[in-house]
Amino acid sequence: MIKRFEIKSHDGPGRVGKVDGTLTPKIFFKDELKIAPNQGSAHNIDHEIAEFNVKETLRLAQENVDDCDIAVIQGSKYIDLRIECLKKLEEIGYNGFIIANGDALLTNSRELVDIIISLKKEAKKTSYFIFPFAELSFMPILTYMGIDGFLADSANYYSYLNVLQTPTKSYDLNNYPIYDNISQEDLEKKNLKNMEFVIKEIHAHMKNRSLRNLVEERSGTTPQNITTLKILDKNYMDYLLEYTQIF
Repeated sequence: MIKRFEIKSHDGPGRVGKVDGTLTPKIFFKDELKIAPNQGSAHNIDHEIAEFNVKETLRLAQENVDDCDIAVIQGSKYIDLRIECLKKLEEIGYNGFIIANGDALLTNSRELVDIIISLKKEAKKTSYFIFPFAELSFMPILTYMGIDGFLADSANYYSYLNVLQTPTKSYDLNNYPIYDNISQEDLEKKNLKNMEFVIKEIHAHMKNRSLRNLVEERSGTTPQNITTLKILDKNYMDYLLEYTQIF
């Protein structure tokens, strides 16, 4: 059931690839994926609890490997557990991964960067990564770090929060009534349409080798964005330069 992943080109650590012939980075819909059962946990919990949940996740992934093509990387805030989970899932046979606790990571730039880069450094080149609950303004920098796709469920998630997602900003419609009396269903459609636009925007910049320009442009849209880019540049410049073209 494992889907083949091929890397076609790089723009920095960002990758243009194909999953079973479909171009990445891309939006993944859950009904297209067969996600292995896993033991979820909160992001900020004790190491012992997180370790137990990783063991349960691995057990469930092993039991369902013949029927599933995506596994979930658990481990909460602990990098050692995240890496252990990744490596053992790869040994089981998975190459597609969802990074758990995406919503919590978006509120902690340092942990977001440290966990993603640590996983990318340890992963096989044939493995691809999906980020859940991404805000649209964060999608370029997540791609720049090496994320290969985003769950469409984020459009639904933010619509239930009555939040309109745009490429540059998230609007709480309770405070910013841009649309009057919009239904949750219509808000989800708008969020998904904007998500699709950002994917096209990312692809256009990667084709022109200008993804870094888009990342810097988006970095000014939120404090979290600029903080994430500063941490990335300060702590992981060698990682960023590994695939960056010299003109």
